[in-house]
Order: sequence, then C-alpha cells, then structure tokens
Amino acid sequence: MPKEKLKKGEATRLAIEDAAIELFMKQGYHATSMRQIADKVGLALGGIYNHFASKEEIFQGIIIDKHPYKQILPAVLAAEGKSAEEFYRNAAHIVISEMGRRPEFVNLMFIELVEFKGKHGAALLKEIVPKILPVFERVIKSRKSLRVTNPALLMRSFVGLVVSYLITEMIISNSIISKMMPKNTEDAHVDIFLHGILKESA
Repeated sequence: MPKEKLKKGEATRLAIEDAAIELFMKQGYHATSMRQIADKVGLALGGIYNHFASKEEIFQGIIIDKHPYKQILPAVLAAEGKSAEEFYRNAAHIVISEMGRRPEFVNLMFIELVEFKGKHGAALLKEIVPKILPVFERVIKSRKSLRVTNPALLMRSFVGLVVSYLITEMIISNSIISKMMPKNTEDAHVDIFLHGILKESA
C-alpha cells in the first residue's frame, strides 16, 4: 500500500478516535452510536468500518493510541533524584501533573472499569510494560534504600498512587473534605506512599 495512503488511513483512524472521545465524554459510551461517530468525522457509516469493526474496537484503540503515557514516559525517564525518595517524588509529580491536564482519561478509565470490567487493560499493559518496567528495574538496582525489590509490584503500587490521587481528587473537589486538606496535598499523598501512615516503633 502506498506510504501516502497509509498516512491518510492512520490520520482517519486517529480522527475517528478523537471524535469518539468527545462523544463518549459528552453523552456516555452506551449512548454513542457508530453513526454519530461517523457523522462527526464526516464519514459515511460504511467508511468507519474500514478502520474499526465495532464501537468497542474504537474504545480499545483510544486506550492504546491516545493514552498519555507516550508523553509521560520520557518525562519519568528524565526524572532526577539522588535518592529513591527524590526520584519517586519527582516522578509522581510529573505523572499527576500530566494526567491532570488530560482529565478525559480518568473518565475513560471509569468507562473501562464499569462497562468492560478492565478487559482492555491487558492490551494496554502489553503496549506499555516493556517500556516502563525497565524504569523500575533500574531504580531498584541503583537505589538500595527500597524495601520492595519486585519491579512489577513497585510499578503497580506507583500506578496505584497516581490513580488513587486523581480519582479522590475528582471525588472531593468542591467538598468540605477538600477544605480540610493541607495545601501540599499531593506531597502528603506521595509521602504516605513512601513511608506509610504509622510512626516507626522506638
């Protein structure tokens, strides 16, 4: 297939995904039809099926093609810190900040969990784990102060830190709880991840 046609096909695919994101965010996954997505892109209904076999396939494409990890990963790789604590604080701030600029992905995550029970997570992990797991492997080798030495567990707990912060931030925003939070809530959240909530025994 000519290179130009490949480029055009990929551009159309991404335009379909962009249109679907907008519609999913506005009216929900189930309320969005393939015809609506096609209309928004300016395609005939049959034309959209040249790129995606179903609405679910579009959703999976969004999860893989549009996930902000592609922008976040280089920044995490460049995160500096003389100690493991400094590295994780810097990395957490980078990821939370970048994800905060893309709130639609938190909403898409809810759709993934509620509508699909996380079934597309495996496809996403297949894409990102080979790129991100080496980061945690290097941290374990170069920073000896870590109690956890399993890179997969360390990666999972770090993802949990970021996801829990973003979700709870959405839930408590404009509530009485948000008014009770310290000014440096993000730092406090990372501190709990690093040190827990219990004082060290004497």
